Amino acid sequence: MTQRARAAIIGSGNIGTDLMHKLRRSAVLDVAAMAGIDPASDGLARARALDVAVTAAGVGGLVEMNVFDDIDVIFDATSAEAHHANYARLEAFGRLVIDLTPAAIGPYVVPAVNLAGVATHRNLNMVTCGGQATIPIVAALGSVTRVHYAEIVASIASRSAGPGTRANIDEFTETTARAIETVGGAGRGKAIIVLNPADPPMIMRDTVAALVSTADESSLAAAVAAMVADVAAYVPGYRLRQDVRIAAVPRARSTTAARR
Repeated sequence: MTQRARAAIIGSGNIGTDLMHKLRRSAVLDVAAMAGIDPASDGLARARALDVAVTAAGVGGLVEMNVFDDIDVIFDATSAEAHHANYARLEAFGRLVIDLTPAAIGPYVVPAVNLAGVATHRNLNMVTCGGQATIPIVAALGSVTRVHYAEIVASIASRSAGPGTRANIDEFTETTARAIETVGGAGRGKAIIVLNPADPPMIMRDTVAALVSTADESSLAAAVAAMVADVAAYVPGYRLRQDVRIAAVPRARSTTAARR
């Protein structure tokens, strides 16, 4: 049996705790450590209960842990500001760092679109949750026609948005918009996030609107369907909730014509 790579998580909030449980089901990675800054955090308590090594001394405590020498990959699930400090401490160790914040020190990574092109980097930025859900769709449209503008709206449950997410709202919109352009291929990108307080909490929903050059509905729909299948291969449950819709944009009348 192939030995799984060992992973550490920085951040014991909602995202880090959710990731810990996912890694425990992984056939590729084994979660070996979790670092937080609140000794009383629920995330660290859950990790202890699962016999995961923990520290409440942040990244400094992580690098001092006995298990650190065996760590292959580190996930940072803190905040954009904290990631800059965390990576400054980690860079010298040469470990693969997966940035789950909008800090974007390293290149943007959207696996279905550009994973092969960034494999040699040691700091990989996963954009944002909304970016991971929508940029593949923008890229799919771009494989058929020119995408002049793409706008995404990410709606997530308010209950799932912890302090780090709420502190990063501006970074979310800026990082996602840039990635829509650089990875998705749109001429211009815009991102909006909505924290929905509905109870029971909603499952994340994302909407993509784009201004494109062609109205070939069948080609656009086929490209989107193929991309959805690619993403669903590594994100179970990812699916298209509504068929592709196209609306023609009327051409603007010339000034002369408007005066007649």
